[in-house]
Amino acid sequence: MKADPQKVTRLLKTARGQLDGILAMVEENRYCMDISNQILATQSILSKVNREILKAHMNGCVKDAFESGNAEEKIEEITALLEKLSR
Repeated sequence: MKADPQKVTRLLKTARGQLDGILAMVEENRYCMDISNQILATQSILSKVNREILKAHMNGCVKDAFESGNAEEKIEEITALLEKLSR
């Protein structure tokens, strides 16, 4: 992985903490909208860490593949990922 491991780890641990909090909210039978807001906040963090990883991938792995003339595989990877994101 080419992304900053400390930044990625920090964000993932934050998301994990939020998930633990959401589970506690469910167990405590908290208000639905509060739970939903926390889920959205967690999704936002996961999206941010995914963008960090993808940005590093494009600046590292994809760039290297283009420079070495092996871009087709990386293009297919990115295309497949974009298809998943659009679902």
